[in-house]
Amino acid sequence: MSGAAGRERGSAQPAPRCRRPWRLLALGLLSASSVLAAAPGAGAMSKEEKRRLGNQVLEMFDHAYTNYMEHAYPADELMPLTCRGRVRGQEPSRGDVDDALGKFSLTLIDTLDTLVVLNKTKEFEEAVKKVIKDVNLDNDIVVSVFETNIRVLGGLLGGHSVAIMLKEKGEYMQWYSGELLHMAKELGYKLLPAFNTTSGLPYPRVNLKFGVRHPEARTGTETDTCTACAGTLILEFAALSRFTGTSIFEEYARKALDFIWEKRQRSSNLVGVTINIHTGDWVRKDSGVGAGIDSYYEYLLKAYVLLGDDSFLERFNTHYDAIMRYISQPPLLLDVHIHKPMLNARTWMDSLLAFFPGLQVLKGDIRPAIETHEMLYQVIKKHNFLPEAFTTDFRVHWAQHPLRPEFAESTYFLYKATGDPYYLEVGKTLIENLNKYARVPCGFAAMKDVRTGSHEDRMDSFFLAEMFKYLYLLFADKEDMIFDIEDYIFTTEAHLLPLWLSTTNQTISKKNTHFPGSYLKGQKERLCNFYSQHENVIPVAETDRIPSVVGTKCWPNTTEYTELDDSNFDWTCPNTQILFPNDPMFAQSIREPLKNVVDKSCPRGISRAEESLGSGPKPPLRARDFMASNPEHLEILKKMGVSLIHLKDGRVQLVQHAVQAASSLDAEDGLRFMQEMIELSSQQQKEQQLPPRAVQIVSHPFFGRVVLTAGPAQFGMDLSKHKAGTRGFVATIKPYNGCSEITNPEAVKEKIALMQRGQCMFAEKARNIQKAGAIGGIVIDDNEGSSSDTAPLFQMAGDGKNTDDITIPMLFLFNKEGNIILDAIREYEAVEVLLSDKAKDRDLEMDSMDQNLSENDSHKQSSEETTSASQDVGLASEEPEGEENSDVTQPDPLSPAHADSDSVSISNQDSYIPENEASTQEPECAQVDNQAQEQKTETESDSKANWDNKVQPMESILADWNEDIEAFEMMEKDEL
Repeated sequence: MSGAAGRERGSAQPAPRCRRPWRLLALGLLSASSVLAAAPGAGAMSKEEKRRLGNQVLEMFDHAYTNYMEHAYPADELMPLTCRGRVRGQEPSRGDVDDALGKFSLTLIDTLDTLVVLNKTKEFEEAVKKVIKDVNLDNDIVVSVFETNIRVLGGLLGGHSVAIMLKEKGEYMQWYSGELLHMAKELGYKLLPAFNTTSGLPYPRVNLKFGVRHPEARTGTETDTCTACAGTLILEFAALSRFTGTSIFEEYARKALDFIWEKRQRSSNLVGVTINIHTGDWVRKDSGVGAGIDSYYEYLLKAYVLLGDDSFLERFNTHYDAIMRYISQPPLLLDVHIHKPMLNARTWMDSLLAFFPGLQVLKGDIRPAIETHEMLYQVIKKHNFLPEAFTTDFRVHWAQHPLRPEFAESTYFLYKATGDPYYLEVGKTLIENLNKYARVPCGFAAMKDVRTGSHEDRMDSFFLAEMFKYLYLLFADKEDMIFDIEDYIFTTEAHLLPLWLSTTNQTISKKNTHFPGSYLKGQKERLCNFYSQHENVIPVAETDRIPSVVGTKCWPNTTEYTELDDSNFDWTCPNTQILFPNDPMFAQSIREPLKNVVDKSCPRGISRAEESLGSGPKPPLRARDFMASNPEHLEILKKMGVSLIHLKDGRVQLVQHAVQAASSLDAEDGLRFMQEMIELSSQQQKEQQLPPRAVQIVSHPFFGRVVLTAGPAQFGMDLSKHKAGTRGFVATIKPYNGCSEITNPEAVKEKIALMQRGQCMFAEKARNIQKAGAIGGIVIDDNEGSSSDTAPLFQMAGDGKNTDDITIPMLFLFNKEGNIILDAIREYEAVEVLLSDKAKDRDLEMDSMDQNLSENDSHKQSSEETTSASQDVGLASEEPEGEENSDVTQPDPLSPAHADSDSVSISNQDSYIPENEASTQEPECAQVDNQAQEQKTETESDSKANWDNKVQPMESILADWNEDIEAFEMMEKDEL
């Protein structure tokens, strides 16, 4: 795994007796370097604090798991806002994301081995019995092959792996006779019909009962699949073959991997996102390490670890070289075109790439892992969570966050590889944010919008399968575990597969003559000792081919060490001794330049005059004079470390990397130039659409933990200028539509009025409740089943008259979100809410919540007040069509800056300038990739007006919006 930090190449020491070396390749890494753990100023976390945080993780898991079992089981997933189970077909369709649901108690199966990792063996035993007794795998339902493989098949195999381990220990699971493995084999056979293609690539979906081409299958017509969908099967399928002795599963998975490898773009050695399963043609030819591709790379390296086939490592190394050559722009990882890899395909990143630093740790490439991880952490510190997609200046591109675990995964790996207590503090931040912003009475709710803090009624199974596993392992010591985590490898869903499978039922795999390297301190002796005692694993005649991961060579039954030819190094995972100098401050030195990446102000470098005591010239190029068509200007930019990226809309993006400057003085000039360009751009920016607002339930038992996404109004109080928001108890008005004088003013006075949409204009409703003494209003959609989960937000428009007389805030809730408040009123009677521009910090005790609100406002507002125009509130692809009468008006966000062919956007490690984005609080770090927002402004004229009217296309939508939407749909589909 991670390399021998702090070890000297070629040192000779007696070889201690060791266990199997494969155990060192488990993704639960060995103890990290003591040198780094004792780094000066690192502020090592006390053992008591680690224990406290570990116990807190256990309590959080119990909260999520218990609520699933009480309110959702046997449904696939928990809906934490409405405290019920999500059953496919009984809830409004969410599109492809529902393909993960198969009416097979998904969350319970996905959580099995997590229970054992968290030392909950009794609960595990009960859960296994429930799975065996209740789960039916023969449902007439179409599911995703990819999701079913990693979550269900992987969950069953992980459960079986730890079940036989516990049975061997003799205290638990004594009754177990491989029932989970039998279910896994049954499921494996149900997935095999998907592979009935000429290429060997599987169909993306399969019917569990009827397969693919059966008349009743309702699938089998698809032509495309994502690279990760077809390339993330080998671990689970090979493990199933090794466990059962049935080779067909491993054969099918290998054939799919082989086909993808053959179809790679030969000049760049990159693969695309989407491929035709029949012809092998690339459908989407952009390439990155995020959604649609990510776990393909992960499984190449891990397949080598688990199966010992050199070809997998060779492929991974080839791809990795291409990634670092074209995609990696430290600390960024930007998609490129496979045929033109020097051309960026987009200027934003998706959150799924957060797994990549962890994979780089396994590879042994520590420096870029630290850089990218730190960049992601800075984004989290700004937005509390990692948005589904964010721009190169770290603004929100897609605002959702479904509680993904990839960043926690990389944090765990980096801590185990470096021993740097900094990563314990990162984990502590993750725990605090989950409890503060995502915790609700019935579990943990996904974030609908990280800008407002609003929730989505969703708690995916991977949250229990992965998040709590990685967080607990981050703070756990070896004595806290009931088994050795290093005897297992993690799948992409964090399921545990035992490493002894590498030598079981090897009917296919090639002999591994190159031990996968980058292991930790002292591994050299263990490796040599192992080979000296296990000559059957690597023949004595081939010992000269043992890789040089520690720069030594071992001979059987001896402790002598001699230098190896480094030509073998390319076959192995690099030794971190090369990449991670013996300097306890090395990790910090890598992170430090990235600290200001997403700060609210970009750092100004020391001026040239200050550094040279006035001897140097002033910067030769000012931002106001810059012309993208001037070759002399471009040459000056290059000298300052500033490069250009041509965008599809005709603009260029400026990216500044100080390390690429000709000198430190030129780097300072580059920073100054970028700062000037930021300030120049901010002067030209214009207001965009109003961002979504938040309705936060703050009364018992919610205490601010439930946040609903609300649509703003173009009249009344501007909540963005009143940071304390409006807080009060809610009351239903009479008449409920609010279109005439309120007949129960005594119930409404000094309260927030609830009313139904329809029969009159929004402004008329606002005037009527304001006259009755209400301090605010919430309009609830009368269209049954409408939800912000599936519909784009819209703004409530005025009535065409002067609305300055309306001074109270008005917000709009879709039917589902509105019913959450109405249900709370029925159950608790007195319900208090906060109307605000974004959710405020939750105060669990409630007695100090008022103080917290004001403190949090002053602390956070300066960096989060302005919402980027690139943050898509409503996507055209999400809008239902077919309405004849439309009450929707679409403001045109096109500004003169958009029409300017000479417009320039800029970016450095701290900045990325938009052409047309409001940024009064953050002009120095604005966003260029200015996606036109699609929000709905509504004027209500009759009771039949629907929220899902078709919106006419906007000329201002960028040329690549369709590609962005497709990528988002692909990410939602794959849930990688």
